Amino acid sequence: MGRTERGYFTEVDGSFVPTEIAISPWSSDMIVGPCVCGLFARELENRHAVDNWVPSRLTVDLFKPVRTDPVTVETTLVRDGNRIRVADAQMQQNGDVVARATVVYLRPSEQPPGTVWTRDEHPAPPPSRTDDPAAGFVPTWFGSDDHPEGWSQIRSEHQNSSRKRMWARQFPVILGEKMSPFVRTAIVGEGTSLVTNWSEQGVGYINADVTLTLSRLPVGEEVGVEADHHIGEDGVAVGTSVLFDSRGPFGAGMVVALANKHRQVDFG
Repeated sequence: MGRTERGYFTEVDGSFVPTEIAISPWSSDMIVGPCVCGLFARELENRHAVDNWVPSRLTVDLFKPVRTDPVTVETTLVRDGNRIRVADAQMQQNGDVVARATVVYLRPSEQPPGTVWTRDEHPAPPPSRTDDPAAGFVPTWFGSDDHPEGWSQIRSEHQNSSRKRMWARQFPVILGEKMSPFVRTAIVGEGTSLVTNWSEQGVGYINADVTLTLSRLPVGEEVGVEADHHIGEDGVAVGTSVLFDSRGPFGAGMVVALANKHRQVDFG
């Protein structure tokens, strides 16, 4: 395992204690969704992964605020089949279940015959990206269609009404522990909520869940997420995204979100 200087949690006697960087911009006593998704991915992978199988779907239900107190994660193997493997997880805090997750592993095989339609335009990483594993933490890149250069590392430059995207190498889930490609995808993929719900006035939604679907694991140390669609009415929104790496798209994300305009996060 590689060593890192920062992470979202420390592990103490089977519990996970959030660090300062896990604190949410919504509230100083809550932790952010990406670290919750990352911890679920880590625990489900450590306990239920099968070599060379693809973690094709991760769904995380974020139905209660996860506070800055220690959390525990319990998992259950639901299905152990020849081609499909399913496991559930619950995150507990102070005796309550605060979030839950499901992972679906699929066994790869040969592609069937025929040509299937796919969209012509695909997202690509920023020109100045780095996939060097020795580079350590790399600041997140943000992109939008209305930005003159397309990409920059200044978030406020992308507070507009055009399509958004992000390219990131996030902090590890556990302090001092190198992340797997699946865990890395779970953390960055939660950014589906950010890129699909970000307007010219900031983010006025909070996501109630996130679902990530993968056809393969990402290559390299960084993962990208680009908004694909946003549909909203009466304070309820659905957002979808494309997950991509240096080779191209490898999956998709989806979130449902509730309006939270009284705690609007303004990046401008």
